[in-house]
Formats: sequence, structure tokens, C-alpha cells
Amino acid sequence: FKENRKDDIWLVDFYAPWCGHCKKLEPVWNEVGIEMKSMGSPVKVGKMDATSFSSIASEFGVRGYPTIKLLKGDLAYNYRGPRTKDDIIEFANRVAGPLIRPLPSQQMFEHVQKRHHVLFVYVGGESPLKEKYIEVASELIVYTYFFSASEDVLPEYVTLPELPAVVVFKDGTYFVYDEYEDGDLSSWINRERFQGYLNVDGFTLYELGDTGKLVAIAVIDDKNSSVEHTRLKSIIQEVARDYRDHFHRDFQFGHMDGNDYINSLLMDDLTIPTIVVLNTSNQQYFLPDRHIENTEDMVQFINNILDGTAEAQGGDGLLQRIKRIIYDAKSTVVSVFKSSPLLGCFLFGLPLGVISIMCYGICTADTDGGVDEHEAAKKENSDRELTDEGSEEEQEEEKNGKYTELSDGELKQKDIMEKKKD
Repeated sequence: FKENRKDDIWLVDFYAPWCGHCKKLEPVWNEVGIEMKSMGSPVKVGKMDATSFSSIASEFGVRGYPTIKLLKGDLAYNYRGPRTKDDIIEFANRVAGPLIRPLPSQQMFEHVQKRHHVLFVYVGGESPLKEKYIEVASELIVYTYFFSASEDVLPEYVTLPELPAVVVFKDGTYFVYDEYEDGDLSSWINRERFQGYLNVDGFTLYELGDTGKLVAIAVIDDKNSSVEHTRLKSIIQEVARDYRDHFHRDFQFGHMDGNDYINSLLMDDLTIPTIVVLNTSNQQYFLPDRHIENTEDMVQFINNILDGTAEAQGGDGLLQRIKRIIYDAKSTVVSVFKSSPLLGCFLFGLPLGVISIMCYGICTADTDGGVDEHEAAKKENSDRELTDEGSEEEQEEEKNGKYTELSDGELKQKDIMEKKKD
């Protein structure tokens, strides 16, 4: 494989035999291989035990299991999407194909536009902008398609201020890249590769973190057709559509089905339906300080966040990190006991029992030693008092001795005075 892999394009699943996620992916991976072969794809599908061939896994930077990579010449592209058959096949076809796909006619443009929700197109001839476009495409081809076309291929409603240009078609309209307003081309494409409104799940939310945008989400129950659930979802959709020019550089909009993922992310219990704005870069979040009744209330809430008057909660400070550790530990313990009470009792009960016995032994030993030390100290102090002070008779004799010494001194002084007098 090492010697011949550059002769072909490979889609490889690096797995570990003991990995539960790898076992879950295995039937999906078999379907991917069968369908890629049946459709005549040039991509060869394989899998490798990364624990047995650790040197090859290390060469390709495999650090977790399963890891899916498309190997194309000297390049290795990581797959970071959902582990479904259709998503994996689309990734393989996209990355294995040409980096920039030409659109030679209006019919081809319309066909491609129907297939893709977001479409990036370079318009014009050779230029430094095209070189930059190709460079960005080589980096972001794992996420989206890149096309090129002449100006006459584009729909009649498209008006370009100048050529060359990079245009994104999405949300029923188009937007032209402006270097002065939008900054770096790579950053702009990374921000614009999502539709204005999304059905957000955990994976999508993780991907949105790369855009640097705040994510405004209506947390609802998709199965609940009540007025409140539908109303909040409609409000977010209207803001995303009608206020795009105001907020698209800073905000991504969408809705999320259920609050389980949000609860684990915020370490809080959110009552649904509700609206939350997430800052995925620093784990802060914003909750409305009053009920969102209409689009105007939502716009005001967003403006409060932008001007700094809305209160931010959460974050990645020291206290929040400690809280996260405690929360994750608690969640792990609860999930273990829910899934297997006997296993939970064994895993946590046995160590706690051993620690309790050790603590009891240590405490008991300290208590006995403390009594012995107390008695010994008491005896030592008593002996010291007897040694230092002596008996009452000794003290009396010492006192008399002092008086005797004083009397002798007085007699000597008296003799001297008498001799002087003589």
C-alpha cells in the first residue's frame, strides 16, 4: 500500500478493533465501498487497523478512531462530516474530482445550482484573484465545491461591479466578494459556506465555530406543532432573511431539535421552546432578558449583544473550567448508572469501599497514638516539676542557707567598721 497508493485515489478508514465507534461505522463503510464500486468511481475504498500498522497511521497523522482520510497523490484530506453513507460518498466524489470545476453553459450552471445549496463561482480570466481562489479551494474543498464560469454563463439577474470576481449563490440570491469589506478570501468563503438559516445539530455547531460567528438558535421540539414552537422558529427565519445585510457578518441563524445537546453545552437546563445565542469561540452564551414576542424583539436582542449591553453567561474562565470538569464527571457517573447499575456499583463502589477502610484505619491509628502521647507528656511534665522544684524540705533548707549567708556578711561588715573606728 505504501509503495503503490499514489497510483490511485484512496478513501481509507483507520480503525481500532476495540473502538465502539469503529464497530458502529463498519456496516456504513461496507455500503460506501459497494456503492462507490457500483457507480464506477475511481476512488478505492479500504480500511486499515491503525493499531497493527501504527507507523502508517502515524505518517498520516491519525490520532483518534475512526479517522477517515482521502489520499490523493501527496495530499491527505480529513473527513469531518456526519458518518452516513451519502455524506461520505459526496465527500469522496468532491475531493477526488477537479479542484475547480468549469461551468461551460447556462444549462450546466442551472443544473449545478439546483444540486447545491451554496455555490462558489470564479468569474473572469487569469489573475492574482484566481490564483488565490485556487489556493483557498485546495484547503476548503473538504467542505464545499468550487466552480468557474464566464460572465455570459451567469443568470441575467446577476450584475458584477468588475471582473474578475468571486460570487457565492445561496438563499435565493447572490453575494459578491469585496476584499475591502470582507477581508481575506479564505475567511470570507469559510463564513459564507453555510446557508443563512440551518437545521443545527452538534456537528454543524462544531463546524460553525470555525466561522467566528455568533449562532442564534431557536431551541424547539420538531415533533411539537404548537403555536409557540412554530412562532419562535419563524421569528429566527424572518430575521435571517430580512436582516441579512445587517447581521450576516456576525450571526448565523437556525433551529435545533431538542435541548439535550444545548443543556450539556451550557451546563444548564433550558426550558423549550426558547432562544439562545452561542459564542462558540469562548463558550459564552446569551439568553433574552424578556420574552421574544416578534421579529422586532429579536432584532433588539441581537443589537444589545452587538453593543455589549446584553449580559454574557458561561465563558472559558477558570471557574467555568472547574464547573465543566465537575459537570462532565457527574454526567459520566449518571450515564454509567443509568446504562448499567451493576457495573456502576462495581466501578465506583469498590474503590470507595477500599478508600473508606483505609481512612478508618488511619483515623484509628491516629487516635490511639494521640492518647499514648498525651499520657507520656503528662508523666514527663510531672517528673520535670519534681526535678526542677525539689521537695519542700529542700526548698526550706535553701531558704535558710540564704539567710545564713546574709548574716555572715553583716558580721564581716560590722568587724570592718569597728577596725576603722579604732
